Amino acid sequence: MNEAEFVRHEPCDKCGSSDANSLYTDGSYYCFSCRTYTPAEGINLNSQSKRKMSNVQLTGYAQELRKRKLSVGTCEKFRIYRDGDTLRFPYFTSDGVLVGVKVKNKRKEFTYEGVSTDTLFGQHLFPNTGKRIVVTEGELDAASCYEAMSGWPMVSLPHGAASARKDVQKQIPLFQGYEEIILFFDSDEPGRKAAEEAAGVLPPGKVKIARMEAYKDSSEALQAGDTEAIRRAIWDAKPYRPDGIIDGKSLLEIVTTPQAPYDHEYPFKGLNEKLHGIRYGELVTFTAGSGSGKTSIMRHIAADLLNKGESVGILELEASNRRTALGLMSTAVGKNLQIGEHDERELRSAFEHSISNWNLYCFDGFGSFDPDVIYNRIEYLASGLECRVIFLDHLSILLSGLDGDERRMIDTTMTKLRSLVERTGISLFLVSHLRRSGNDRTTHEEGGRISLSSLRGSHSIAQISDAVVALEVDQQADTVRKLTTVRVLKNRYSGEVGIACELSYDLNTCRFIEDETTKSPVFNPATDF
Repeated sequence: MNEAEFVRHEPCDKCGSSDANSLYTDGSYYCFSCRTYTPAEGINLNSQSKRKMSNVQLTGYAQELRKRKLSVGTCEKFRIYRDGDTLRFPYFTSDGVLVGVKVKNKRKEFTYEGVSTDTLFGQHLFPNTGKRIVVTEGELDAASCYEAMSGWPMVSLPHGAASARKDVQKQIPLFQGYEEIILFFDSDEPGRKAAEEAAGVLPPGKVKIARMEAYKDSSEALQAGDTEAIRRAIWDAKPYRPDGIIDGKSLLEIVTTPQAPYDHEYPFKGLNEKLHGIRYGELVTFTAGSGSGKTSIMRHIAADLLNKGESVGILELEASNRRTALGLMSTAVGKNLQIGEHDERELRSAFEHSISNWNLYCFDGFGSFDPDVIYNRIEYLASGLECRVIFLDHLSILLSGLDGDERRMIDTTMTKLRSLVERTGISLFLVSHLRRSGNDRTTHEEGGRISLSSLRGSHSIAQISDAVVALEVDQQADTVRKLTTVRVLKNRYSGEVGIACELSYDLNTCRFIEDETTKSPVFNPATDF
């Protein structure tokens, strides 16, 4: 017996002592109360357990903790022993081998004796399978829960909230054996955060989170004599649902609240009928060949919205603010102020009939294409200046200062722009370029038909956009009046795609005119999708 090492205290069947019977590594017992030695009877403590042995011992004894309102029975159950002015919390392996003791002094300072273990406090006391198990932040919390609900499996984290995720992850095999896992952490912010993080790694569908509003933890509730609060918190624990997952039943108010089908109309009847108007919270991409009027149609739509009283932000990364302003003024007053000479009085009058009455904000950063700066400015326009509609012209120039794979950069940029739209609720109009046409195809500048595959760089432009609109125009046509075919390539709102209308651009007025002789064809799902 002298060569064997002490493992743990156990009750003695001979004298009835609760903790005087000592188990040793060779499987033998010796009771220090009745002085009875019991040799090993086939008990084999494996080599792994022996390697985990430490010289730590259970010192002190179980007694009622009056301040905590913990009974001697509960303290004996968990082997919470008072030893002088310290409390000792033993940690055992899953097979009941003592490996360490956490010690708490009267100044609430903690030390640890022995070797570390991955097991939870109290884990060895309960089976590996069952109806439900309760996990708390601290040892006293687990004991307090057991005091309120005797017989239930109650365990605690070995290292508190800070390591909750890692500690429960190590015990996945244990938790898989239970039908319900109730996380009963502290009600403060660290506790709430730890519960969410721990729940995320536990078996799906089994986790519930218990909370108390009136008390920080179960120990505080027990000290207040409110065992009912503990029981109620456990019984009323809410099933854990990760962020983004909601119960469909909670959608009643959302789906029954009347909502207008759109927030603004497009200035072109055919396009408006096809897209069913402009809605906040959507990302709409316009694309066309070089020199096909993408910027001009953006300004036309922007001027129309501004005249309706909308707050609009414009970021034209390839144009100076002077050129942007003159373009908008030209569209507003119906006179080209960008070509030729115009006296100050004429320009001032145009300004007073347009920009001076608008809620317009422009990006003063010509030649500055740092994407992070652009994202920040869009966010400020939306949140700081309450712009509900923002125009970004264009995507390619935004990426021009970056090094790396173009597809990946576009994927990242589109994802960030989409996130901005979702977070701020704005309507974002984005201008995107096209890839070069194949040798056997009519170029986009010659009026070649555009498809989603024509978008430059990445499929994410089409995937992330709520709508994609293409402008097809033969810039080399001999006709005096060139028509621009407006083709909807994607329409998440209704699914209606195809030709929306045909426009002609008047260089004198800087306005697009819808061709009334060309009616938008009736939507045919068989051919237009």
